[in-house]
Amino acid sequence: MAIDLTKLAAFAKEQGFIYPGSELYEGIGGIYDYGPLGVELKRRIAELWWRAMVQLHENIVGLDAAILMHPRVWEASGHVEAFHDPLVDNKVSKKRYRVDTLIEDYAQRLEERARKEVEKKARKAGLPPEAIEEQLQAHKDYVRAQTLRQKLAAALSARDWAALTTLLQEEKIPCPESGATEWTPVRQFNLMFSTQLGAIADEALEIYLRPETAQGIFVDFPLVLKTARQKIPFGIAQIGKAFRNEIVARQFIFRMREFEQMEMQFFVRPGTEDEWYAYWKEKRMRWHQHLGLRPENLRFKDHEHLAHYARAATDIEFAFPFGFKELEGIHSRTNYDLSRHAQYSGKKLEYYDEALGESYIPYVIETSVGLDRLVLAHLAQGYTEEMAPTAEGGQELRTVLKIHPILAPIPVAIFPLVRKDEFIEKARKLYEELRFYFMVAYEEKDSIGRRYRRYDAKGTPFCLTIDGQTLEEETVTVRDRDTLEQIRLPMSQVRFYLGEKLSVPEWLRGL
Repeated sequence: MAIDLTKLAAFAKEQGFIYPGSELYEGIGGIYDYGPLGVELKRRIAELWWRAMVQLHENIVGLDAAILMHPRVWEASGHVEAFHDPLVDNKVSKKRYRVDTLIEDYAQRLEERARKEVEKKARKAGLPPEAIEEQLQAHKDYVRAQTLRQKLAAALSARDWAALTTLLQEEKIPCPESGATEWTPVRQFNLMFSTQLGAIADEALEIYLRPETAQGIFVDFPLVLKTARQKIPFGIAQIGKAFRNEIVARQFIFRMREFEQMEMQFFVRPGTEDEWYAYWKEKRMRWHQHLGLRPENLRFKDHEHLAHYARAATDIEFAFPFGFKELEGIHSRTNYDLSRHAQYSGKKLEYYDEALGESYIPYVIETSVGLDRLVLAHLAQGYTEEMAPTAEGGQELRTVLKIHPILAPIPVAIFPLVRKDEFIEKARKLYEELRFYFMVAYEEKDSIGRRYRRYDAKGTPFCLTIDGQTLEEETVTVRDRDTLEQIRLPMSQVRFYLGEKLSVPEWLRGL
């Protein structure tokens, strides 16, 4: 079941995954806090990424570069000059939009409308799939969508804001909220947050909160090369905060002003970049699938229009509640970044290749995934409403978060069946044993059925119940979140059983 984004945000807040930032003071747009469950889910995803990237790769090392960097870094990277988005305001709704997002979303709606019409007629006529695609290509809405995208790409490439204004007017692009087509002229909006470094205003240096984590890797490339004693090909990985002054932060935690990235820059010999680009595309898609994202919810989407520094670029897209959108980017960046930093710093950033007997500036393959978007993807896919049996033999609707057991914020919950001293004593003893190995919750309030439902919604894969049989045989009931099956295990074996179920899986070795 595809969940509505508003409903998902309410669920995330209620369960303690994600809160609106500064809600006590009416909140602040595009800023969110991670609650007790959310911070655990986020940490687990990050740990598994780090293991797959750094721990299990002999030629990838880690880095934690500072958020604040010398302003010349952002001049060299092109962010000061070119890191702008075109924005526009609707005169009726007073809502502000990013023009490229506005037009792209409209083109997507046209495409979807065309496809529905064609498929409906095709079903009635009994046409084969190839005929459907042929008719779709000729449909007026489909053709218009492609034309809109072409005009949009041309205007963005030329940074022609007047052309974007004309496009909005001539094509009568409607406001998603009001439907009105009256727009202000398009203007540019710098996405970087600036601040002052220094105590005295007149002497302070204007610096920026980093809009991406990649530049710290490029700036520290010569130091890592020297101290880590790596040879090409090798990578540098980093997890860190980035900041973008988004025109309109929207779609819950998909597009935020403060977010976290997990990036790896892989430095290769020029001429081998295509091989490594294909390698990392396959590796990254496999990682997402092994972590539980279903293949039908993932796809590659190659960039139709490449950045000036890129040789190739693709996105791994996920089927979010609002459609397929970027989850991770894999980019072949050539040697643009290192060349620019060499130019602006006046320092050599070449690598001496002993095998070739020559020096060169390495090419770079980048993998960059949004940690917050990964959290959103797993919440959106995992949220499930289904009928489940009750203790009385009936059926009731339960909400369950079906995420991979190794991602569960609280993988184990322990319940004494009744609130009697002998049950509580056994349950607390088991809790004290297991808490050194897993995140464990202990609950004794409400009926056992209610406690099961409560932890189903938290994503807890295993609930352990201390009952009368436990007192007699020293065994415990283990309940599976997804199948609802229950087995009995000796209390002495519970830790080993859970250890096997919740250990880092073998598939990580192949990543």
